[in-house]
Amino acid sequence: MHKSDTRGKANFGWLNSYHTFSFGNYYNPERMSFGALRVLNDDTVSSGMGFGKHPHDNMEIISIPLEGDLEHKDSMGNTTVIKQGDIQVMSAGTGVFHSEYNKNSDKEVKFLQIWITPNKKNVAPRYDQIVIENKNIKNELYQILSPNPNDNGVWIHQDAWFHLGELETEHPQTYTLKNKKNGVYAFVLEGSVTIEDNVLEKRDGLGIWDVERIKIKSNGSSKILLMEVPITL
Repeated sequence: MHKSDTRGKANFGWLNSYHTFSFGNYYNPERMSFGALRVLNDDTVSSGMGFGKHPHDNMEIISIPLEGDLEHKDSMGNTTVIKQGDIQVMSAGTGVFHSEYNKNSDKEVKFLQIWITPNKKNVAPRYDQIVIENKNIKNELYQILSPNPNDNGVWIHQDAWFHLGELETEHPQTYTLKNKKNGVYAFVLEGSVTIEDNVLEKRDGLGIWDVERIKIKSNGSSKILLMEVPITL
C-alpha cells in the first residue's frame, strides 16, 4: 500500500509533481518500481509552462491527461494536443526527443506520466494516441492498453494491460489477470475503493501479486486505473 501522502514530491513553481516511485531527486530504495512499472508521476503544470525538448530511450511512456490540454512535440514529427479522455503512448526505443507544454494560458494541466520497462530494446520509436472520451467506462473496467496492436487501446512493447473504470457502489467489479505471473498496481484517481479489504482513497496505490483475480468495490463514486505488468523482468 502506498498512501498518497507518502509519495515523493517535487515543486518547481511551474510544476508540482508527486512520485509514487523513485524519480529525479526523490530516491527511496523500497520504491524503485513495481515490476515493469518504473514511473508513476502525478503532474500539475502551470498555464503556458512545460517540459522543454529532452531525450528518452528504451522506455514505454504513457500519458493520461486528467484536466486541461497538453501539447506534445517530438523528433518523429508529431505535434499533437492531448486532453482528458485521451491516452498517449510513445515507444522511445532507439531514442527520441520530445517536449510537453500546457497548451492553455489560463488554466493548469494535470496528467499522469507512466513509464513501463519494455521487453524489447532498441525498437524503432513510435507514437500513438486514442480517444476514449465517448467510450462508456461507467461501471466497467475498460481496457486502454495492451501488448496487442489489434486489441482495445494503445499498445506497448511489454506484457501489460491497463484498465480504467468509473465505478459506483452497487456495481462491484472483478478483475482477472491476463497473465498469472503478472501483478496489478491499482491507483485511485477519484473517490474511494475497497480492494480485498484494503481501503484506498484518492491517489492511493496498491500493488497486488500472486493472485488470479481481484475484487473491487467502490465506496461511492470513484475512478480507478489498474495497471497489470510483469513482476519479474
